Amino acid sequence: MELLINNNVLREGSYAPIKPLNKVQRTLKSMHIKRYENIFPQILFVTSYPPRECGIATYSQDLVHAIQNKYLPGFQLKVCALENGESSFHYPKEVMYVLDTNYGKGYIDLAHSVNKNSHIECVLVQHEFGFFQKEHQKDFLDFLTQLKVPSIVAFHTVLPKPDTDLLSNVKAIGKASSKIIVMTNNAAKILIDDYGFLKENIEVIHHGTHLVQGENKEELKQKYNLLGRKVLSTFGLLNSGKGIDLTLEALPNIIENNPDVIFLIIGKTHPSVVKSEGEIYRDKLRNLVIELKLEKHVKFFNSYFALESLLELLQLTDVYLFTSKDPNQAVSGTFSYALSCGCPVVSTPIPHAIEVLSRNSGVIIDFNAPHQLSNAVNILLGSDELRKSYRASSIQKFASTAWENSAIAHGLLFKQILDQKNKVDAAKTEKNLLKSSALNYRLPPLNFLHLNKMTTEFGMLQFSEISHPDKSSGYTIDDNARALIVVCMNFERNQNETDLFSIVKYLNFICYCQQASGAFLNYVNIDKHFTSQNNLVNLSDANGRAIWALGYMISNHAILPEAYIKTAEASLDKCYQEIENMHSPRAMAFAIKGLFYANQKEKLGVRTYLIGVLGQRLFQMFKHESDFSWQWFESYLTYANSVLPEALLMAGITTNKIEFKETAKYTLDFLISKIFHQDQIRVVSNKTWLHRGVVSAKYGEQPLDVCYTVLALDTFIKLYPLEQYKDLIKHSFNWFLGNNQLNQIVYNPSTGGCYDGLEEDHVNINQGAESLVCYLMARLTIEKHVKSVR
Repeated sequence: MELLINNNVLREGSYAPIKPLNKVQRTLKSMHIKRYENIFPQILFVTSYPPRECGIATYSQDLVHAIQNKYLPGFQLKVCALENGESSFHYPKEVMYVLDTNYGKGYIDLAHSVNKNSHIECVLVQHEFGFFQKEHQKDFLDFLTQLKVPSIVAFHTVLPKPDTDLLSNVKAIGKASSKIIVMTNNAAKILIDDYGFLKENIEVIHHGTHLVQGENKEELKQKYNLLGRKVLSTFGLLNSGKGIDLTLEALPNIIENNPDVIFLIIGKTHPSVVKSEGEIYRDKLRNLVIELKLEKHVKFFNSYFALESLLELLQLTDVYLFTSKDPNQAVSGTFSYALSCGCPVVSTPIPHAIEVLSRNSGVIIDFNAPHQLSNAVNILLGSDELRKSYRASSIQKFASTAWENSAIAHGLLFKQILDQKNKVDAAKTEKNLLKSSALNYRLPPLNFLHLNKMTTEFGMLQFSEISHPDKSSGYTIDDNARALIVVCMNFERNQNETDLFSIVKYLNFICYCQQASGAFLNYVNIDKHFTSQNNLVNLSDANGRAIWALGYMISNHAILPEAYIKTAEASLDKCYQEIENMHSPRAMAFAIKGLFYANQKEKLGVRTYLIGVLGQRLFQMFKHESDFSWQWFESYLTYANSVLPEALLMAGITTNKIEFKETAKYTLDFLISKIFHQDQIRVVSNKTWLHRGVVSAKYGEQPLDVCYTVLALDTFIKLYPLEQYKDLIKHSFNWFLGNNQLNQIVYNPSTGGCYDGLEEDHVNINQGAESLVCYLMARLTIEKHVKSVR
């Protein structure tokens, strides 16, 4: 017997290493990749893998892709695909070995092969008891114990109250492993309480989920010919354990209250079920549909759905039904996907559901209780507001489970394991030093989807509900000024004419807000009327931001149409008296930046004079407030702190005053000492600020403060090209990508939006204008300092 894998014929046997490419096949690209494989350690995933149809196979591929997309080369991910002796698949290139789990000798052969491969530094096993049948449990243990590299075992099932054999087997797996991964806190508790595992040996990494853009439900229903229907759905590889017959029994009562309801049963029958019994269960369900006269209310999808289509079907779902009959099902990917798409869920009490569902995100019913199911569904379908509330709660709760966050958690775990291994290595080679370095995040592609979504024909809206623009929030000059800077920055890099339309729109908004005195109003409602809020709050900082935007636009005079520049200059010229009257430190700082940039077109005396005046005021503030231990302009650190030393440096460059430059560097270094912790930025909390001699809260971090730190470091690097600053600017930007105290993404690559902040134990998932434009400013700035390897 021969297996054909990746166009290489492999002999029948225990495991099969894939042959390397020959010299003819090695293109320049493959040689480039091979070079990185020789430098960086390899992590071997032992798991089922597509095209095998299996939940864990899909999970593993999603995880591999998520890690590869999150990080630049730091470790290479390879796969040993698990097969059951009767299958033959054509695997993707990352599959390095194939293990027949029914062939006992193969386990030891695989261990020996791994030990001989000097590049493999860690093994991650995706464990399911069905993979390793009872007669091969010892073989699997022998594989783990024979490995000379650290191993991690991820349990997809953790059974409570084990018998003697199960207890002994699981404890032996734990003893042979460097770390255990489980996907729920309940599973971790069972390992500790029932198996005697130590808490410090267990890592909880939740089942990954896909981020979605939050499509319009009615538009999706129209796309799938479901307009006017209330949609119930369930999905996954079909088998009798899914309990779908329970829903069919409950459906007549649901139809009585909701005659427009339709139930979608999405997914093929599980391949192992087809192999053992054919389509008996699906036929049983079809017959039950006919018996209960449900033909107009049930639709079967007996096919594979591409991920995009599946996520759309979940987003159009009004209520998702999870009716598993297995009380010990530790985790469910389908359940997780539904919640992450915002589906209100009705579920049987599997441990995963008990842990994550609450009264504001779903309903738990008993096993085999169709009456409870119909009642729960009728209540949810009867209240649009209740479903909307459940949707928001589900998306908030499952934001942390995004595949991007799973990749971060696994990356940190791999780094921890590899660093521990290095500590016991006697020789420190170049490869070891690379393994001990910080994780290198991959720079995301620029994405203006959310910027365009948040912008009307008049300007940029202020807030959003999750990723949906909130028109009732109206507009501010704050956001439109920063948006003008963003599109000017982007126009600098590609001179795409489509940006010109946005530049005109944001510039016109700024001019619309300017009063006869030269000052700007800030708040405009959706009907384009100035609101009373303009009379209730100090508008100095908003005026400063408008001046910053105008000046930055003028600095692009060489590439922008002359008429645009003249409009911006005319607006800025009206501001000089207002600028001279500024005394708020951040308003002065923003104004200095605007004047500094405008001077790059033409160094005017009035601009230079005003920069000097405002710079002197900042310098005097520093002299008044600072002492040996507090090198700052005020007695506390609040928001947008980085703009103060940046502006003073610009004033020093303009006036050539050495005291301005020196003070700018003193204050930036002081700020750095307060907000950086090793390779991670933790900006001042907006809950408490940071008062002299007082410890600030460790949460309430805003994208604005991180962005301004990136911008300030970019300015300082031009005059002081210190390696410290070059490292810190990268660490600062990586805050958006997950290098923060929650180890969670703040930038959402699916929507192109940016979450509104880090709280104590979660991200604020609303994606408003301020967060968005601050991310984009930082992203456009950092690409000058980061070389991305694709």
